Amino acid sequence: MIVNADSAQIYGDLPTLSAAPTQKDRARAEHRLYGVQDGAVPCSAAAWAAMARAEIADIHGSGRLPVLVGGTGLYLRTLLDGIAPVPEIDPEVRERVRAAPVAENLTELQALDPSVADGLKPSDTTRVARALEVRLSTGRSLAEWQKERVGGIGGDIALSPLILLPPRDWLYARCDERFGQMMEGSAVKEVEALLARNLDPNLPVMRAIGVAEISAMLRGGMSREEAIAAGKQATRRYAKRQYTWFAHQPPPNWLRWLKPIAGEAELVEALSFLQRRD
Repeated sequence: MIVNADSAQIYGDLPTLSAAPTQKDRARAEHRLYGVQDGAVPCSAAAWAAMARAEIADIHGSGRLPVLVGGTGLYLRTLLDGIAPVPEIDPEVRERVRAAPVAENLTELQALDPSVADGLKPSDTTRVARALEVRLSTGRSLAEWQKERVGGIGGDIALSPLILLPPRDWLYARCDERFGQMMEGSAVKEVEALLARNLDPNLPVMRAIGVAEISAMLRGGMSREEAIAAGKQATRRYAKRQYTWFAHQPPPNWLRWLKPIAGEAELVEALSFLQRRD
């Protein structure tokens, strides 16, 4: 049974643009945690991990094998290693911090928690706000909280990880091809429907790859050709960051598969490689 570990595919608003499993995919195996969250409600890594733990326990309880699929490293790390037990943030503190400019928040954080502030990019609105609201609401540094971890299941399960790291030129070509297919499919209609909801532009679903580019096209700021080129470039850039993360961040004993997987034969070969390790 397939369990989603992709932060975009958790939302039901963008099945095409997030490359969610098709009906044909779902007919081959049961899929869980795909499209289960409304885009108006952000899904944190902790919230996803709680849902994933429940699904994994249910699948194990039925005597079946859960297979986590997805490229959101933070989701996987939170599930396996746990998360810092930061208490709920005071709503008044959160409201004030989130309403303030990032430069103002960074200045305040620098005075209260310079070691954390020095490790953040001045343009990283979300992380600066998070660090400041934690400090103000709990009286402790986010770095102190992050030394603690609770809820991880990595020590309680038998894990057989396989990281796919195909040749970059092959991967980037696939990214370009896939984004073009999305544009020929329902991607534009999905973004039209999303924009019609007038959601907060800072929501994760509004920052999904392709949303900004297609939005610009719909508003007349880009031609279709320009939007496609920009969407392909954004996809390749994300793939590059993701590739680097998975090449270096997971433990060295996690298997890396370096060949393309373009069809059934290559998939069988990769799975055989994984089974030999087991």
